[in-house]
Amino acid sequence: MTAELIRAMAEPCSRCYVRPMETFLSKILIPIAVAAVAVVLLMGLINMMRGGSPNRSQKLMQMRVLFQFVAIVITMLTVWVMGHG
Repeated sequence: MTAELIRAMAEPCSRCYVRPMETFLSKILIPIAVAAVAVVLLMGLINMMRGGSPNRSQKLMQMRVLFQFVAIVITMLTVWVMGHG
């Protein structure tokens, strides 16, 4: 092997390293937030299809909007963290 190749292999690769926070946010937290929104949405649809309580439908809609807000905040935080890498 040449000295240049050995030197290149020894230097840290900034693009190869993914920070733990980026991984946690993008691979774990975002899917959990999206899944929570989907579950609440499905619960609301099932409640409406069965002719359930309108109060329950209203509470599920409010919960869905809250979860969507949280999912958007987590997504924006992830974009910000990945941009500052």
